[in-house]
Amino acid sequence: MLNKQLKTGLVLDVETTGLSPKSDEIIELALKLFSYREDTGEVLDIIDENSFLREPISKSARKNYQQAFKIHGIPYQSVMGKSFYDAKVKSFFYRADTVFAHNASFDRSFLYWMYPEVNDLKWYYTMKGVAWKDYGFPNSKLLTLLKSHSITDYQTHRALDDITYLMELLKKLSPKGAPYLKEVLQKRPMSKYQPAGAKKSYKRSLAMEENGRDAINEYYS
Repeated sequence: MLNKQLKTGLVLDVETTGLSPKSDEIIELALKLFSYREDTGEVLDIIDENSFLREPISKSARKNYQQAFKIHGIPYQSVMGKSFYDAKVKSFFYRADTVFAHNASFDRSFLYWMYPEVNDLKWYYTMKGVAWKDYGFPNSKLLTLLKSHSITDYQTHRALDDITYLMELLKKLSPKGAPYLKEVLQKRPMSKYQPAGAKKSYKRSLAMEENGRDAINEYYS
C-alpha cells in the first residue's frame, strides 16, 4: 500500500530573456527530482538535480537580454556558446510523476516550445495551489513567502536557488498542520497548454537550434 503512495516529483524553474514565449527564450533551467508520499505530502528524498545555461538564438531574444539581465543577473558571457543537454533535461521529465513550479503557467509556456512532452505531465501551480492569502500572507510571491517562513530574506532569481527555496517552502507545515505540498496536491492538475501554432513553431525552433550557432557567430563577428 505504501509503495502506491510513493511518487516522484519534479520542481523546476526557468530564467528567460523576457515575458513572451514567442519572442523570448529560456536561458537557464533548473530541475530537482524528489520522492514524496502522495497521501501525506511528506518529502522523503532528493533524487537528482541539475541546472543548465543556454545562449538565446533569435534576434528578439538577444535584443531583450540586457533588460532581463536586470532581474536574473546572468551575464551574457555566462551563457555564450552554451546549449541545453537535451537528453539530460528530458530524463528529468521522463522520471517525474508530477511537476511543481511556483509560476507554473509562465514556466510551462516557455518549456513547451522546446520540449512539448512536458504537456503530458501533471503540472501543479504552487503560487495558486495554496490559500496563501487566507493564511494571512500579504501575497503569494515567492520571496514574500520565503521571508514569512524564515527561509531566506533574499531572492537571487537564479533558477536552482529558486527551486531549492521552493522545496523548503513546500515542506513547511500549513496552519492546517500538513505540509504545503499536500495542499497543492489536493488541487486538480493544470489543464494542458494549447497555444496556437505551437507545433509549427517548435519545428522552427529545432531548425534554429541546429543552425543557430552559425547565425550567432555571424551576428557577433
